[in-house]
Amino acid sequence: QVQLVESGGGLVQAGGSLRLSCAVSGSIFSINAMGWYRQAPGKQRELVAAITSGGSTNYADSVKGRFTISRDNAKNTVYLQMNSLKPEDTAVYYCNADLLGWNGLAVSPRKDYWGQGTQVTVSS
Repeated sequence: QVQLVESGGGLVQAGGSLRLSCAVSGSIFSINAMGWYRQAPGKQRELVAAITSGGSTNYADSVKGRFTISRDNAKNTVYLQMNSLKPEDTAVYYCNADLLGWNGLAVSPRKDYWGQGTQVTVSS
């Protein structure tokens, strides 16, 4: 079993900062890309930022220069530092991990896993 547990969401005023964390645990062989997505009410889930196992990053245009994604491979954890938050950043943020599991005998097929989501609310 693989679990992704997010933390760090909350309520913040516009211009403020939050740091999200997502720890991956369970029977893991290796983790490829990790990322953060968000979904606002009435909108589709969208990619916010992603990071490869080698550290290459990709950001949505709307968050470039304000958000920073990073990961600690030793801890199987990905972070999202969010600065200069705007009301339009309000959404449920989901962690995603593209990984290979381990069933005790062999590597399991590559699969996407999701966290349960954490609410970020930015007040104006």
